[in-house]
Amino acid sequence: MRKFKIPKPESTTNKTIRFPNSVIDAVEEAIRGTECTFSAFVIEATRVALENLLEEETSKEE
Repeated sequence: MRKFKIPKPESTTNKTIRFPNSVIDAVEEAIRGTECTFSAFVIEATRVALENLLEEETSKEE
């Protein structure tokens, strides 16, 4: 399982999504003082989650 790291911003496409206010607050607190944007944080978190799911599926097949 890969460790989550706050990512550097990259080019993106807009996508509207609703988040609970508590999640927004937690993400904003986590990225405060960094160069990371909210979107970049969510994208990296999603990538890590997808990799973890793939690893779990692969280990179940073995």
